[in-house]
Amino acid sequence: MRIAVSKRRVAVMSLAKAVGAMLLAGLALTPAAQAQTLASLPTVPSAIEAAGDARPITAWVDFCQSYQAECAVDRREPTMITLNAANWGAIVSANRRVNKSIRAITDVEHLHVADRWDLAEDGSGDCEDFQLLKRKLLVEAGLPRRAMRMTVVIDEKGEGHAVLTLITDRGDLILDNKTNNVLPWRQTGYTFIKRESQNAVAWVSLGRATSPVTTANR
Repeated sequence: MRIAVSKRRVAVMSLAKAVGAMLLAGLALTPAAQAQTLASLPTVPSAIEAAGDARPITAWVDFCQSYQAECAVDRREPTMITLNAANWGAIVSANRRVNKSIRAITDVEHLHVADRWDLAEDGSGDCEDFQLLKRKLLVEAGLPRRAMRMTVVIDEKGEGHAVLTLITDRGDLILDNKTNNVLPWRQTGYTFIKRESQNAVAWVSLGRATSPVTTANR
């Protein structure tokens, strides 16, 4: 078991280094990334309001047991990202480059399990794996983990889906493997169900809709 975990962590580090190198290179944004600018965001910031406590996705609890550092909370960190040019560039680049570098496949097809959250160690994964890797890379780029929350939504197909919410001074923004655009949450068309709280392992409800059991969705 220890050998398997060790190999997995080595794979994570190798993938993170590879994608991280692309991310750092991407801070000099490609023409496509330059097309989406801070000026394109709404002038009136909008934040998703929490509506009480919520039960975490089971696969999230398992993820936190396997990747404790990814769920650790540093209460000294800010809970909001200031969207200056450098932070915006890192966010747009991370979203695009992880979307491009990971092969989308469901956990059932890939791992023969209903739902597992990880960091796409072998270069393949589904929705939550994309977002977890983006968050890891953005933390390494200096953004506060406390301001980046894994979020469960119902997508355009009526299925459970995972996105990454960035709490910023320009409103709540969404990173998604279904689009390379960084969207204000109201522009996604999704029904927002629940997300991590500032305490990571705890989650909060974002509305009255019934929560999906899994986010087993590409």
